Amino acid sequence: MRVISCVELGPPEKLQIEERPDLGPLPGHVLVDVKACGVYFVDTLMVQGLYQIRPEPPFTPGGEVAGVVRAVGEGVETFSAGDRVIAMPGMNGFAEQVLLPPERLIPMPKGLSFEQASGFYQAYCTAQFALDNRAQLQAGETVLVLGAAGGVGLAAVDVAKQMGARVIAAASSPEKLAACRKQGADEVILYSEEDLKLRAKELSGGGVDVVYDPVGGDYSEPALRALAPGGRHLVIGFAGGEIPRVRWNLILLKQCQVVGVDWGGWGSRNREANAALFSGLAARVEEGQLAPVPPTVYPLEEAARALRDLMERRVVGKAALAVG
Repeated sequence: MRVISCVELGPPEKLQIEERPDLGPLPGHVLVDVKACGVYFVDTLMVQGLYQIRPEPPFTPGGEVAGVVRAVGEGVETFSAGDRVIAMPGMNGFAEQVLLPPERLIPMPKGLSFEQASGFYQAYCTAQFALDNRAQLQAGETVLVLGAAGGVGLAAVDVAKQMGARVIAAASSPEKLAACRKQGADEVILYSEEDLKLRAKELSGGGVDVVYDPVGGDYSEPALRALAPGGRHLVIGFAGGEIPRVRWNLILLKQCQVVGVDWGGWGSRNREANAALFSGLAARVEEGQLAPVPPTVYPLEEAARALRDLMERRVVGKAALAVG
């Protein structure tokens, strides 16, 4: 089988494609033929040695895949050969096969392509957990989504609209704002030409109720300043590269909440609740209430180009590697 190997920490161009022996089933494990692998910003950090988890080379990046079960090992009763699944290996996903215990797999929602499914679980579970569990978003409230044209951002737009919110999407180019409009955003803000704080306040009639912030950097403080009194600023991540240092007096004066969102940590501690969260999302996809955007697709051997395009903000929405 082919795998993408990080043999040396650094830019994605250092990645190598290797041929390795096919995997075989093991007791208590499921062997999956990978059809597509989601490409996340975290993968760009990991291959550079910039992520909080720093594996030693050589390793294979890729935390989320979609594929077909080839075989199950002794003792596995929850999956069978031929099942279409989403799998969360955490690493080793940029490969033609993965071998995992069954608790790392979930049935793939009907109606999704393998490419869509390979970027669905993390992005949509994060959005649902953040907006529902953490922000307790109510129908009719206004949500400002930063980095709204990325995979995580478009998932948040989709989930917020399905929950009945009014969505203001902020992104860096007219092309990206068009994608946000297509996904259902009610209003848009162009970072490069508009004042984020002033425009968000204007579009929301005085202040937004929730900020969905996977970007950090220079945009976090003006977004915080755009909150209405009692608003909630959701800290999702720092794709902008810099962890912001916000003045605490702003939080006091606005009587707002700055809310940390660690869906992965919560999900590992609350497996039954997380399974219910995903089941609800899957049902809404199958009923047509949610519509994940088809990703930009690259062949497996062009994994380095996919990562580079993500790093340089050339991808609208998700990116995925076509494997099988």
